[in-house]
Amino acid sequence: MKVHAAVVRSFDRPPLYEPFELPDPAGDDQAEAEVLAIGLHPRVRSAAAGLHYTSTGELPMIPGVDGVARLPGGRIVYFVADDGLPGPMATHAVVDVRRSVPIPAGTDLPRIAAGMNPAMSSWVALRRRVPIAPGQSVLILGATGNAGQMAVQIARRLGAGRVVGAGRDRTRLARLPDLGADDIVALDDGPGALAEAAADVDLVLDYLWGKPAGDAILTLLRARADRSREMNWIQIGSVAGPTIQLPSVALRSANFRLQGNGQGAVSTRAYLEELPALIEEIDSGAIAVTARVEPLAEVESVWSAPESPGVRTVLIP
Repeated sequence: MKVHAAVVRSFDRPPLYEPFELPDPAGDDQAEAEVLAIGLHPRVRSAAAGLHYTSTGELPMIPGVDGVARLPGGRIVYFVADDGLPGPMATHAVVDVRRSVPIPAGTDLPRIAAGMNPAMSSWVALRRRVPIAPGQSVLILGATGNAGQMAVQIARRLGAGRVVGAGRDRTRLARLPDLGADDIVALDDGPGALAEAAADVDLVLDYLWGKPAGDAILTLLRARADRSREMNWIQIGSVAGPTIQLPSVALRSANFRLQGNGQGAVSTRAYLEELPALIEEIDSGAIAVTARVEPLAEVESVWSAPESPGVRTVLIP
């Protein structure tokens, strides 16, 4: 089937809106769906640049990792894209129906397309990777980003007794208490400020990695009143760099557990089981999401436009 799609033909250029030959569905588990909304997430941009760890390097490609679509018969679903199929940034897409969940009537579809991907990282981390216990304290490292802001809200919704947000943008840090943060830390204020606010946290959701994470790990472990008290560090994003330097003593001198949360760390089935509850949280407004809706046909210019802090772009075919 010939569709119109955002087609990536070079990793150093934005996608172009042009015709694309969509493959036929293979078997009963796949269906050709009408795409209704697709989120332009950082994960989508990195894949379209050939930089994500799942990238195969093959071109041309259709980007996108999730979306909202209408299946044959009229049922509207949120779906997670299958890596073996063209992405959903198109007028129609082949959807693996096993990777989809129904969306209730009346749901704000752009909000779902905008919010599910960034919210899923902390939601799944705190429900599946290291399930949070009521009253535990959580540090969000990189809380001023879109996903980090949602992580503050989600930690509170899932029962955190104390939530600390850390980042560099002081203007956005100042807004975090309204989203549920009990304390905020400007990373530019140095290790003393971080140690004072978060030395004894139980869980860390890390969206930064790189040098800020390496420094923060050592700072927090050295400052803990009881080093035998478990601290779980969940690595989610790497906006500050793909690697860190971490002395081995960090793993020997404290009850410190380091693990990741992302594609491959949690099964597809586990992700799918979490989606209905997360859809409900986003649609109800319990998790604040701001969507900027743009036409898919303008993808080239939209792709190059600067992002507004706290806003997620959604493309509508």
